[in-house]
Amino acid sequence: MRIIVLQDHLRSGGTERHSILLAREFAELGHASELVTFRPGGRLAPTAGGHHRSLQPFDTGIDWLAPRLSSSVLGASPDIVLCMGKTANCFAGRLQRQAARRGLPTRVVATLRAGGVLPGFYYSSVKAAAHLVTNSHEAADLLVSRHGLERARVSVIHNSLVFPAATEGRDPELRARLGAGPQTTVLLSVGMFRPEKNQRDLIAFAAGFPTGWDWRLWMAGEGPERAACERLAESLGLKDRVRFLGFQADPGPLYRAADIAVHASKEEALSNFLIEAQSHGLPAVACRALGIEECFVPGRTGWMLEQGDAAGFRDAVDRLCRDTPAERAVRAEEARRYARTSFDPARQVGAYLSLFESLLAEALRAPHP
Repeated sequence: MRIIVLQDHLRSGGTERHSILLAREFAELGHASELVTFRPGGRLAPTAGGHHRSLQPFDTGIDWLAPRLSSSVLGASPDIVLCMGKTANCFAGRLQRQAARRGLPTRVVATLRAGGVLPGFYYSSVKAAAHLVTNSHEAADLLVSRHGLERARVSVIHNSLVFPAATEGRDPELRARLGAGPQTTVLLSVGMFRPEKNQRDLIAFAAGFPTGWDWRLWMAGEGPERAACERLAESLGLKDRVRFLGFQADPGPLYRAADIAVHASKEEALSNFLIEAQSHGLPAVACRALGIEECFVPGRTGWMLEQGDAAGFRDAVDRLCRDTPAERAVRAEEARRYARTSFDPARQVGAYLSLFESLLAEALRAPHP
């Protein structure tokens, strides 16, 4: 198959990482796979490999600008165009209609990989695509019940593990370098600092931990909300407790050095961070958002709370800290097993390819004008 993965820009988010992973894995399995972005560059661009090109000749800084999109994408007569990210998906319906007008059998596959409010033309666009893939069952149910998509035209393919655990066990040296001792409870948050990721609540929740308890909150990532979060931590007297670690090309070492994954994002469809944390054996405490409970085994390897439930957050963390070493080991092994089975990259890539093959077979059976 000739497959084009379409993305607006290779910033440091989970969708962008998955765009690169899918394009690479399709190529390694023998398909003519290419990653096409609207803008050149981006923090993840160096990891994209040789099968990547951009529509903008230089970076205008405009996510929506896609010069010669139709001719550049459809001119290659792809079998599949997989739209990744909100911006690319707003062009999915247009590309499918133009493919039909050209008499091409190309099938444009839209995706939903984030929660929150999306522009109305996003939904009209994805409805005009050949199919839509979302990464959680909860998101799929919402698309059908609230936005009127046909159930038969919506598939669920969970995210792949982008950073699976290569080794097991704790990393006391990194803990020590970051100011955590053997008895310190290290809470970890990994993600872009954007308003919807809501890292502010994590800092506010942690401010209510009992005086004298030995804890640290490590926050990895960059984005427009980082400075505000740093100011909040300082205003709450937590400058020595909360560490801002910046963008991490590979957050794996942080998972091996932390104790509990914490997450308060308001807009998700499935959290890459919680999946990665599970693969490293970390229990999770997270606030309610789309797909959150599909990231862990509820009540056994992870706990979901209502948004803003500071008391519930602190109580869940306290219960996990009271686990015996044997209980922690059992919980960690269950988390690793769940993540590595449910989000195995080979399994997810295979699901995409099976879907593509069925869509192309359906196209061949369809009557032609």
